[in-house]
Amino acid sequence: MIKKALLTFVLTLLTGFSTCYAIPEEIVEIEQKPQVQEQVTPQAQAVVTFDWLDISPEQREEYIKEFKTKLFETNTSKIYFDKEEFKTKFKPYMKDKNFKHHYFYVNNGITEDEEAKYCAFYYKNDTLMIYAIQYKNNPRQAFYYSPFGKMYYADVMSDEYPNFPYTSMQYDRKGRLSSAIYFVSRDLQYMFGPDKEFQGVWYKDKLYNKNGKQTLTRNNW
Repeated sequence: MIKKALLTFVLTLLTGFSTCYAIPEEIVEIEQKPQVQEQVTPQAQAVVTFDWLDISPEQREEYIKEFKTKLFETNTSKIYFDKEEFKTKFKPYMKDKNFKHHYFYVNNGITEDEEAKYCAFYYKNDTLMIYAIQYKNNPRQAFYYSPFGKMYYADVMSDEYPNFPYTSMQYDRKGRLSSAIYFVSRDLQYMFGPDKEFQGVWYKDKLYNKNGKQTLTRNNW
């Protein structure tokens, strides 16, 4: 039985493939088989200091406000879609016509071919639950599918991707915003929900809430 997630998604950091960063909120009893992929070599990153645990609650609120503004107010990327607009924009991806082929790929550990990168998510009994595709001719978008090729979610990265910082917005198949992430660096990401609520800050493999309490650990960082 699939349980509701405590968070909108769980990040399983894999460099250069944002598709594998986010697991939709309905999918929680899933383990991702280790995969290491590189799509594009990002530009050299500036050194990022993680001081979340050392600063005051007031300073944390300032950080939250800063990244909330960057995601939802000053973000130059489109954030919201109505249902018909989303269906029109992503019509070619609403169904994976080659789902049998891709199912075979991901279920046998194949993570890349000439056309795309692939990422698989599994139940703890190693049953494939969902797979993701990031096409090489469209690297700023990625799509999650059921084993039968029905699209569940779409990720849309900002134009800066794969160079940091960049933003990633995740939508359900009706075009409703599910989550928003500000990627400061490979190590550091700020997460918000669809109602602009702060959900946590990831630093490497640990997630911290606004009180500085660790709430989650991720694999494969």
